[in-house]
Amino acid sequence: MEQQSKAPQDIRNVVNFLRSSSAGMKIRVGVLNGKRVDYFKGKGAVKALLSPAYAKLKNVPKVKDEQEAQQLLMSIIPFAFFLRVERGAPTGTSSGSPKQLQITQMQTFVPSDYYAWFYEGSQWTTYVGGVAMVAIMLAGVMFPLWPPIMRLGVWYLSIGVLGLIGLFFALAIVRLIFYIITVIVTPPGIWIFPKLFADVGFVESFIPLWEWDVPKKKGKKKRSEKEKGNETNSGAEVISSGRIEEVQDSGSSRPASRQARVEEVPDEES
Repeated sequence: MEQQSKAPQDIRNVVNFLRSSSAGMKIRVGVLNGKRVDYFKGKGAVKALLSPAYAKLKNVPKVKDEQEAQQLLMSIIPFAFFLRVERGAPTGTSSGSPKQLQITQMQTFVPSDYYAWFYEGSQWTTYVGGVAMVAIMLAGVMFPLWPPIMRLGVWYLSIGVLGLIGLFFALAIVRLIFYIITVIVTPPGIWIFPKLFADVGFVESFIPLWEWDVPKKKGKKKRSEKEKGNETNSGAEVISSGRIEEVQDSGSSRPASRQARVEEVPDEES
């Protein structure tokens, strides 16, 4: 937009920070004039300007409290990096579908309102990624023109990668066969490289070498919950096994403890 090109450099630095992931703002997706756009809540932008990440930036306006943060965000609105919008009903049948957005005529900053982005942020990563993709595609197309040494190196590299993949599948099959044999011969069975498929590092995947397939014990929390359940059940059994005995009627509709008594009190003055 034309207004964005007129923004000072310090304002542009603030906008780049808010648009980046380091700001930590929650970005939502809505529909504005039939197009999907990102939008955020004003309260999130205020918190981002008061965060330690923003305080470390250089060549940006300093912000000390929420009032200064709101004033800074208000000064950005005339450059149309983001505009105030009203959020409507969802575009789809489900509640999680993007909601309709509409730009409001009164453009001011309110922390409880929503603001749609009209700025994509720094595009240098996109440009670098595009250039790298084009270079890889050209290199693949021009593979027959590569020098023989480079083509031989790529061939060895591909054979090495395929060999590692094949070795991994062979190891997985061998450990499964060995486990089945040990389950039959010496239950509960033995796993070779028990952490091979665990979410650990490469070296930790091969430590230990083998391990018995012992079921994992339940945690203390589950045990305590089970004990509480047993105590509750035992208490219920005691209550259910109690007896109710009949008490003979004394002839009065009131309990003995509630019967009124009238006693003569001697007069002390007499």
